[in-house]
Amino acid sequence: MASMRILVTGGAGFIGSNLVHYLLGQAGKDHGVEIERVVNLDKLTYAGNLSNLTALKDDPRHVFVQGDILDGEGFAKLLRDHDINAVMHLAAESHVDRSIDGPEDFIMTNFVGTFRLLDAALKHHKERSAAGKDDFRFLHVSTDEVFGSLSATDPAFSETTPYAPNSPYSASKAGSDHLARAYVHTFNLPLVTTNCSNNYGPFQFPEKLMPLMIQKVIRGQNLPVYGDGTNVRDWLYVEDHCRGLFLSLLKGRIGETYNIGGMCEMKNIDVVHAIIDAVNAERPELNRSAEALITYVKDRPGHDRRYAIDCSKIQAELGWAPQETFQSGLRRTVKWFMDNEAWVKEIEDKKYQLERLGAA
Repeated sequence: MASMRILVTGGAGFIGSNLVHYLLGQAGKDHGVEIERVVNLDKLTYAGNLSNLTALKDDPRHVFVQGDILDGEGFAKLLRDHDINAVMHLAAESHVDRSIDGPEDFIMTNFVGTFRLLDAALKHHKERSAAGKDDFRFLHVSTDEVFGSLSATDPAFSETTPYAPNSPYSASKAGSDHLARAYVHTFNLPLVTTNCSNNYGPFQFPEKLMPLMIQKVIRGQNLPVYGDGTNVRDWLYVEDHCRGLFLSLLKGRIGETYNIGGMCEMKNIDVVHAIIDAVNAERPELNRSAEALITYVKDRPGHDRRYAIDCSKIQAELGWAPQETFQSGLRRTVKWFMDNEAWVKEIEDKKYQLERLGAA
């Protein structure tokens, strides 16, 4: 694929916008390919933010389209109009607490929406193949939450771990993974799936653990920690994830799944302590105290105890490994949020949603 025309779904969200920046920045240089165009399809729900894409406003290779992945016909038109030869599907409802409060949006977007994308992509692939074009690929991006919860002594999730989703969010993603697999094995759609661990980094929506705690530490507010704080997650810096996604798209074996993890298991309470230390290191004058800020709150219903990712397959087959340690990634993340407090304020004031309405 010497020249690529990539359609990214969910490209105004956290991981999606970081991916679009990577695609139009370093990706082509890393792999010796030309990124001719990135068509960025995003519905601009609460988590989609045009401010995440401000740095790309003068890049003619970036085409932003506000749209819904449930609109299969609209998606098919984009594939045709731009002669897309790669789809990177990230669009999803992804917040567990929101899925508990209202599961239907998660089922519609994550499951039905993925079905409509797969169906349109299959027709597009067949049309391109009939015209002698044989360079189409589809990357389906999923999560480690589809595997359920681990005990303290269980081995990490591998690509062959049985699915056992425990929330409406993870169940909807598990369903979409099964659809993706079916479209490979029944219809020969050239598709690769990835499952990732907890991402963190620039542009992450402020309700998520890392940015939420960073802002609260800066402001000297209480830090609410679920349960006893011993739930374990694997932490992956978002830029490392983006590199793994593009590598999987380019070189992953069709029909295979690749786990992408940070190789960094940490208890939530230890993450919170690390955030306090990182903020204090960046702004010593704040001198925040864990004892004064941390408060324990009632646990989330069905809260999975531990996630851990075994990413040895993508390391062995594709040569990927995270470049950031948790410490270096956290430092970069804290500094970004400190340098971009206006971005956070716009979200808190819901000004970014006015931009969304203007884009409609």
